[in-house]
Amino acid sequence: MSSVLKENKFECRVSSVLNKNIRSYGKNHMFDDSAETCWNSDAGTPQWIVINFEEECTVSSFEIEFQGGFVGKDCHIEAGNDEKNTTIVEAFNPEDRNNLQKFKLKDQIKAKSFKFVFNQSTDFFGRIIIYNLSLYS
Repeated sequence: MSSVLKENKFECRVSSVLNKNIRSYGKNHMFDDSAETCWNSDAGTPQWIVINFEEECTVSSFEIEFQGGFVGKDCHIEAGNDEKNTTIVEAFNPEDRNNLQKFKLKDQIKAKSFKFVFNQSTDFFGRIIIYNLSLYS
């Protein structure tokens, strides 16, 4: 199982950042391998993360580490050749806990764009906090 994010060039976009404070809570913190930093969304639903690769990649599983109490609910992953043309591939249901959670897809996905959608949150205000997001082939 190899890390798709470490082996391929990609760009990431997120739905929001808490108080627009990208220095403390920006999207890059999901990929910096630090247990001290995180992406923290602002309030509201849905929240989402889009990862756009330069070339088509194959993904068979992914890992997400949330902060308990700020976990996505009613979630799904979308995929396609660009972020404006994605389709829902599979739903996933994280547990409300702090540990790294692993999700194996039913079928491998080949795409250039992957979108993680969190339609609800365990937080009353709809905020999501993620310390780590990894994709694997």
